Amino acid sequence: MKKPCLALLALAATLTPAHAAGFDFEQATIPEVQRALRAHRLTCRALVQACLDRIDAYDQRGPKLNAILTLNPRALDEADRRDDALRKRGAAGPLHCVPIVLKDNYDTADLPTTGGSRSLAGSRPGKDAFVVARLRAAGALVLAKTNMHEFALSGTTMSSLGGQTLNPYDLTRTPGGSSGGTGAALAAGFALAGTGSDTVNSIRSPASANALVGIRPTHGLVSLTGIMPVSSTQDAIGPLARHVVDVAAMLQVMAAADPADPQTLHHPHGDYRAALDAGALKGRRIGVLRTLFGTRPEHAEVDAVMQRALAALGEAGAVLVDIDAPDLNAVKLIADNDVQKYEFRAVMDRYLATVANAPLRTVDAIVASGNYDHPTLENFLKSATAFRDGLAEPDYRLRLERNVATRALLTKVMDDNRVEALVYPLQRRLVVPVTELNQADRNGILASVTGFPAITVPAGFSAPTPTAPLGVPVGMDILGRPWSEARLLAFAYAFEQATKVRQPPRSTPALEGK
Repeated sequence: MKKPCLALLALAATLTPAHAAGFDFEQATIPEVQRALRAHRLTCRALVQACLDRIDAYDQRGPKLNAILTLNPRALDEADRRDDALRKRGAAGPLHCVPIVLKDNYDTADLPTTGGSRSLAGSRPGKDAFVVARLRAAGALVLAKTNMHEFALSGTTMSSLGGQTLNPYDLTRTPGGSSGGTGAALAAGFALAGTGSDTVNSIRSPASANALVGIRPTHGLVSLTGIMPVSSTQDAIGPLARHVVDVAAMLQVMAAADPADPQTLHHPHGDYRAALDAGALKGRRIGVLRTLFGTRPEHAEVDAVMQRALAALGEAGAVLVDIDAPDLNAVKLIADNDVQKYEFRAVMDRYLATVANAPLRTVDAIVASGNYDHPTLENFLKSATAFRDGLAEPDYRLRLERNVATRALLTKVMDDNRVEALVYPLQRRLVVPVTELNQADRNGILASVTGFPAITVPAGFSAPTPTAPLGVPVGMDILGRPWSEARLLAFAYAFEQATKVRQPPRSTPALEGK
């Protein structure tokens, strides 16, 4: 069976076999594609058309992944302009003609931003989010907005506007969430890279479920201006892609000081691509946070993949240190530290006030409209609107205090064990079937309540089944100290190069005759 390839589909009409020789489109990275563009072995139009062809074949037809909410109707025109600019000037931005997909909570002036909700259908902000403007200025081409779990409030990627997105590796399962539309789209070869948001798990859950790389940066590294919010304490945004080098290239552009977001000022910004080193794990002490591993029968498949991943870390030269820290247990942190329900109404109301044509202007109005996915959001929205002022609640203040203590404890655990990073499964069990309403047993809360950075990389696959011919992807989280993104990317790159476990899904093969 032929595997998916992103650009070869459109190139067939314009290149001879000799031109294509030596270029592996099935595993192409952003740097490889850009070298082909600069060498005129590939055009931006051909690349974008290949992506559009795959969306046409697989999003609402074939496996019907249902990952895309809105296509950019000007994508080919924008591609032509990039081709023309490259011919005339012979230079290109760092993301020249990189087709990307944006989660539908990133403001875009030319496309709706709805959070996946029928209650905000047609809502269009007046300008791009800060990071969207930076990505476009770097040459990236926004191909589409992706489906998401409505308002980013849960993890199965179900929305009243977009419906249920499917996992291309197992069409009976969810793609993780809440950035699951981006995850499914990238796994299926609809774009080279994309964006997500992560209030608890929501970049790293789709990365884990779709054999992708996704990074949640240190809280404050990347601007949240123009991002539909959930929690000012826990929200972070970041890139997803099929390769570590692509995530590094995206983060290089996204991480910048934004005067409109004071938390981004006066922080270090590394050279993330330059940090990538296939030997980065040699001699490095890496903590294995056993607290976040599963112990029940339903965890066995993930545990088996993780044991192989740990062996690979050791073979790559890492010194593994087992750590048990019961107070860092994810179930405990969710119960005691999570502040989403206290902050959501205040931050969302402030955001809606900035969107001139928003159909509804408050969370209370959204709830009253009934235009949201009731099975997955009803309980959260009721709890979030039960407070007169969630920010004044005594329990909210206690949770913020616990977060300070948790950050101190996490730092102490790393100091006492002299480790540079911690590893653990992002999810203790496989991503759930679409019949379930919640994504069970996820560990992303540790990074979200501490603000520490974490990157998820493909660790392997569970055993194949009739619905998952390659198995279900399993992701490993690598968590580091604040502002250690360059080091985490280096560790992830070394692991990726040592294992090369990612494979494209069988449900979205190469298109014949293209």
